[in-house]
Amino acid sequence: MIRVTACLLLLFSPLVALGDTGTLDFHRDVRPILSENCFHCHGPDSSTRQADLRLDLADTARSVLDTDDPESSELIRRVLSNDPDELMPPPESLKQITPAEKEILKKWIREGGSFESHWSFTPPRNVPPPQVANDTWSNGPIDQFILAKLRAENLTPSPSAKRETLARRISLDLTGLPLSPQEMNEFLRDTSEASTEKLIERLMHSPRYGEHMAIRWLEASRYADTDGYQNDRYRYQHVWRDWIIDAFNKNKPYDEFAIEQIAGDMLPNATLRQQIATGFGRNHRINSEDGSIPEEWRTENVVDRVDTFGTIFLGLTIGCARCHDHKYDPISQREYYGLFAYFNNVAEWGVGPNNGNSPPFIEVPKSWPNLGPQEDQLIPPDPVKLRNARADQGNGLKRPQAGSPSTLMVMHELEQPRKTFLLQRGQYNMPDRSSPVQAGVPDSLSHGDQTPPTNRLELARWLFDPSHPLTARVAVNRIWQQFFSTGLVETSENFGSQGSPPSHPELLDWLALELIRNDWNIRAIQKQILLSHTYQQSSQFRNELRDRDPENQLYARGPRSRLPAFTLRDQALAVSGLLVEKIGGPSTKPYMPPKIWKSISNNNYKQDQGSNLYRRSLYTYWRRTIPPPTMMNFNAAAREVCVVRTETTNTPLQALTLMNNKLFIEAARCLAEQMWLPAKGDPEVAIQAGYRRTVGRDSTPVELQIMIKTHRTFLSHFKKNPAAAKLLLAVGERQRDQTIPVVEHAAMTMLANILLNLDETITKE
Repeated sequence: MIRVTACLLLLFSPLVALGDTGTLDFHRDVRPILSENCFHCHGPDSSTRQADLRLDLADTARSVLDTDDPESSELIRRVLSNDPDELMPPPESLKQITPAEKEILKKWIREGGSFESHWSFTPPRNVPPPQVANDTWSNGPIDQFILAKLRAENLTPSPSAKRETLARRISLDLTGLPLSPQEMNEFLRDTSEASTEKLIERLMHSPRYGEHMAIRWLEASRYADTDGYQNDRYRYQHVWRDWIIDAFNKNKPYDEFAIEQIAGDMLPNATLRQQIATGFGRNHRINSEDGSIPEEWRTENVVDRVDTFGTIFLGLTIGCARCHDHKYDPISQREYYGLFAYFNNVAEWGVGPNNGNSPPFIEVPKSWPNLGPQEDQLIPPDPVKLRNARADQGNGLKRPQAGSPSTLMVMHELEQPRKTFLLQRGQYNMPDRSSPVQAGVPDSLSHGDQTPPTNRLELARWLFDPSHPLTARVAVNRIWQQFFSTGLVETSENFGSQGSPPSHPELLDWLALELIRNDWNIRAIQKQILLSHTYQQSSQFRNELRDRDPENQLYARGPRSRLPAFTLRDQALAVSGLLVEKIGGPSTKPYMPPKIWKSISNNNYKQDQGSNLYRRSLYTYWRRTIPPPTMMNFNAAAREVCVVRTETTNTPLQALTLMNNKLFIEAARCLAEQMWLPAKGDPEVAIQAGYRRTVGRDSTPVELQIMIKTHRTFLSHFKKNPAAAKLLLAVGERQRDQTIPVVEHAAMTMLANILLNLDETITKE
């Protein structure tokens, strides 16, 4: 009976939320129903439109609405019909409008059937923060928006997180690394009101900040060390990766950051750095298989650039309009190829060389990025012969030697632009030559009567017109996602009609306009979020939120999530003392399963030695056909295409990785040394040191007793099995400290392994 009641509540939840007198919101309540059930046949795509009816436009949709008698409206008559020939959606679509949704549609028509443009296609609204009565909680506009909605739902915020929990949370979010025990102690000793702000400022100015910020941009930009596809040849693109790290560490404004990556080569008097930035446009896969048709794969390269541009900067599924008009959003196929035209003039061949980089590319001095006064030098003229660049121009490239320049694939315009045609069915060999397509942006995103951008540089600048409806919203949504795991718009890759509506639309718009007001300063927005009481709440689950807000969409508690793949590995390196903090340079090859590459090539994976084994995870060599298994086990993006939101899964492989992976075993052994040596073998002192290094706090009395008992068990085991102790301590390349007795070291290693596997350790709380 309880289950039945729960199902009924779920089914009719929209009505429960609205109540009998609540006014409908078109974007929140009505448009999702029409988009999911109707737009496929009655939406923007003219090729599949039925009955010449569009339900996404007010003028045509009103022909099937009767606001005086909703029941007699053609729309309602069809959705209520029992006749399969009249029922909408038709049975063969396998879509079904629920009883609750039918009631919403009737109520909407009764209220006048008002239409509004999709929220994300209108400029952000300048909504002042709400004034909440008796507000003693808010620490700024962010909190005011959050508190107003909590009050409306009769909920209250959670208490503040413990200071050590908050400090660890901030450090993981800004640097991807935990605070050291010394850093934590320094923070806890500072009891001033400004202590948290000082911590944030210090971490934002750490070189580790740029590395951590870069990793998500690398995933979105599909950065990898190989070309992908069947041959998956190696490439040298790490200089672009280092540009990204450097840009974040220098707090480059987001507009400059984006414009230089999209069209840095077209800026007046472009510098070497600005040319390097355009490696963004060449991060796509490249096919080098013998027999490949150059024009086919050149077209695929351009398609990738268009789709990546649409996802990263517009938050739209632009690619859906490659073969036909977009079925849900106002983007026609012709408008898709208008965007295509901006990226269609790169002097590229389409098929990659047998090895190395594909033209156009430049040589970058080994001294970059530390060029000092020379950093703004102009790019060398004609870095490669571009007019007739062919794949075989890259065949003479060898693996870079120490001290030699690095090559980097970049964007470079043809002297004579290519003509762009609409490709029927999206096929490279089916251009509609009867009507060339001019470069242009979708009408739904154009700013009034402005002339459309004429080239790639103007397109990049168009993104940052203050009236642009998407750029700032998409950017701040991903910043929010970085800290709360989910954006204010959950579908950060899709702000279109099939995406999720914003949980707090006024807050999203306020943040977007705040980013613009702060001259696109990313750190300014990050700092406001981190200083908000919304972010600083305890993440402890509260029973009253179990049914009211299980996914924390109302933000009645602080953020809590499992650490991402790269942070899990980096944290293990940091707390064990293994981490090598060198920035930049060619990608490294840490531990991997033996012969991991054999299944797709004759090349063996050749593991690095020494310090390269312990570099941060963003430097790990990324082969597209066989990405690093540890990263993939924890839901890292595969880097084949643009990804701005990764899913979180829980599988047995993850536990096995953390317990048995070579790196994590070696990290446990080295962490054991960090625990045992200062404690001079005292188990209680060593255990407390381990807790401080891994979770940033002292153990509780209960935890301490459990760990002491466990330590005795392991000591007993290894005394009886000294060979097993030696085998355990032999894992990894780093030499162990011989001053620690073997049995003691092995037992402490097992305790360290437990600490590295604690839920609290692998979670941001």
